[in-house]
Amino acid sequence: MRVPPNQVPTATAVDSTRTTLVALANAVGLDGLAAAADLPGLLAAVDQHAAAVRDSLRVGQRPLSAAALAGYAEGIRSAAAEHGWQPPAAPLDWSEADWVLVRLLAVCALTATLDTPAPQPPPL
Repeated sequence: MRVPPNQVPTATAVDSTRTTLVALANAVGLDGLAAAADLPGLLAAVDQHAAAVRDSLRVGQRPLSAAALAGYAEGIRSAAAEHGWQPPAAPLDWSEADWVLVRLLAVCALTATLDTPAPQPPPL
């Protein structure tokens, strides 16, 4: 039995998803999730944003997927950029994180719950 081509993820789509999520984890997730462990207010905000992301991506009974989270993160970044948002320069002060950063951090937190390879820090 053949699977229709539109139902088989191509290597390009899988690679793009993985690249997006790893880049997001390296830019925001690794440091942000570590900061959230030390900042209860940030952790609470990430939890609330994660619940909102989960609700917005829930389609029927399908579980969250890496592709859905990657697309969501790209949409957030694109919409924010259209409104003039730019990522802050490093190092980030996570106690002052804006809505966009917390939302992207929530995507990272949700990605960590999936059965996907863990993001790796960039090489030195």
